Order: sequence, then structure tokens, then C-alpha cells
Amino acid sequence: MLIRNKQIAIVGGGPGGLTLARLLQLKGAKVNVYERDFNKDARVQGSPLDMHEESGWAALRKANLIEEFKKNVREGADKKIVINEHAEIIFSDHEANPGENLDNGPSRPEIDRGALRKIFLESLQPETVMWNSHFVSMEKQNEGWLLHFKSGSTAYADIVIGSDGANSKIRPYLTNIKAFYSGITMVEVNVDNAEKATPHIYTLLNGGKIMAFGNGKCLLGGQKGKGGLGFYASFKPDENWGTHSGLDFSDRIQLLSWFKEEYSDWSRIWYELFENAVMPVVPRPIYCMPLDQTWEALPNVTLLGDAAHVMPPFAGEGANTSMFDALELSECLTSDEYNTLQEAISFYEISMRKRAAMAAKQSLENGERMHSEGALEKMLTVFGIK
Repeated sequence: MLIRNKQIAIVGGGPGGLTLARLLQLKGAKVNVYERDFNKDARVQGSPLDMHEESGWAALRKANLIEEFKKNVREGADKKIVINEHAEIIFSDHEANPGENLDNGPSRPEIDRGALRKIFLESLQPETVMWNSHFVSMEKQNEGWLLHFKSGSTAYADIVIGSDGANSKIRPYLTNIKAFYSGITMVEVNVDNAEKATPHIYTLLNGGKIMAFGNGKCLLGGQKGKGGLGFYASFKPDENWGTHSGLDFSDRIQLLSWFKEEYSDWSRIWYELFENAVMPVVPRPIYCMPLDQTWEALPNVTLLGDAAHVMPPFAGEGANTSMFDALELSECLTSDEYNTLQEAISFYEISMRKRAAMAAKQSLENGERMHSEGALEKMLTVFGIK
């Protein structure tokens, strides 16, 4: 095995990085995950993830974590309603969809990000994850790399894998290709104790998710763990709108006024979100890597997930693609088919970029549909709803 007696460093402890660590440890590899979070409870987790059969689910199966996953599935979170800007329900599968039957094969079961992270963390060997390890830089040392962290600590690795997200600090060691702005910005809004704080929207959700389209804008959201809601108001401003808008994203009054103006034709029911949001809300310009990106493979550095191929979220492929990256990379690194690590990494990267380009193309196209005139009718067609 090419990685026998090699020390592997995974920088970033998101779904992709933790999946890779688990899969490599199952093959006997020596691996550490370096995560900037102070501890396992430090991060505020986002909206639930739905696992896709051919990617996220395949990685979970290979990781021998299906049974643990089943215990943490959010029952009913896969149910959705599609509505217009006036909060009129155009489609609902709450009655037609009986939910996931995981024993008879998965559809797209949903799980809270925190629960998925916990499953992977508990599957790893003790001391695998090195918390409070904010990567700063690395330099070549012997045949590998000496990693430097913000705390002043260092670590040596024979192989470094960047799983450190859209603003990856590992990526520049491989390529200077930058992501481009997709034209869409999402304003992330979270609500605690939603049943009391936003009763109308809570009732409308009914434990599932909402997709609302109208006037070239969207509101997408759903139930989160511990009684909260997570929503995204998305529209098409300039790339720097978040910093140049003059809005104080910690000021509810300002944000409600902005929403009333920007979403002027939308129902008053949505005001609940901004009147009760956890402050601050977060503007997120959505980026995508070029679909034709390429670089020369190195023998001891590679990337996965958003670090390799950040894409819009409009096809639900981000985390799933990242987890499949981990599956494919682990197979390549532990295969006997390749003569060198560089050959194994090159095979993985070529396949990964091709897969990611297809997913990103779908995400970009969906994003354009969802923020166009007639978006509601177009998306109903995409969903196969007449």
C-alpha cells in the first residue's frame, strides 16, 4: 500500500475530511485531522443535509456507519412544500410521501450536520482530531511538509489533504485558479424556538422544508435540530452587496425594512423570520470554481470538497460530492493499481474534477432557474410536478 508508514494530515474537519479520516483508518492508515474549531461543540451547525444514494450514502456504507446514521435520521425532514411569494401552497408531498424506509433502500434521508459530525467523530480513533489547529502555512521538509498553525504549534506530514472549505489555505499550494461569483447572494437567517417565535412559518413547514419562488427571488428553508429554523433569502445583487449595502446585519429593524423593500411583493408572513432572527444574519455571496479547472498533480498534496470545487447549493450536491471525494480518494491512496502516490492522486483528481464540474453545472443552471421570471413554473417542471 502506497501510504504504508506515511503520516497523513487532513486539514479541515467537515463532512469530507472526517469521512476520509474514517475510511483511511479502516485501511490501517496513520491520519490526523487538523480542525480550527476550539472543540467539537464550537461550531454552529447549518441546515440539515440530505444524503444521495450515489455519493453521500455510498460513503457512509463504505465507512460502516449506516446503522449509526439510521439512528439519527430526521424523520419527515425530507418532506417539502413548494409555494409562491404569497405563501400559497402550490405543491405538498406531506401526505403523499410516507417518509424514508431505510431498510428498503435510501431515497434522500436527511440528517442534522451536527449529528453527522458526531457520528464520524465517534467512529475515529482517540486523538485523531487535533482541535484548535488553525492552519496558517506549510513548508517542504524532507519528503513531506511541516505544517504551521495559528497557535504556534507545528506538525509533520508525508501527505497533506486540504479539506478546508471554500477559502482553502491549502489550495494555493496546488493552483492559483479562483472561484467566480455566481451572481446570487444568500442571506442566512436562523430562528431559535421557532414554534413560539415564528408560529405561522413553523406550522407551514410542518417539520419539513419550504421552497418559495417569486419575482426572481427565493426563500428556502426548513426545520433544524433543537426546535430551530434555518432559512436563506436569495436574490441577484452585485458581488459586493454584503459589504456595500450599508446594512447593519445585526440590526433587526434595518433588516426587516430591507426585506420589505427587496421582497416588496411577498406575503407579510415572512416578516416573522426577520423579526425573530438570531443576530447577526449572514450575507453569503455564492461562488463556483470554473468548470474547466485543471492543475498538475503533486505527489503529496491534494484537495477535496469545497477546497477543490466550491459550487452553489442549488442541487444539494456540496456535502455529498465532498463525501464521495473522500471515498474515491481513499480508494486511490490504498489501491495496489498505482506505481506512485502521484499517479494515484492524479487519477483521483481527474475523476474528481470531472464529477464536480457536472454537479456544479447543474447547480448553476438550477440557480438561474430559481431566480428567473417564471421560476415557480420552471422548478415545478424540474421536480416533475404538473
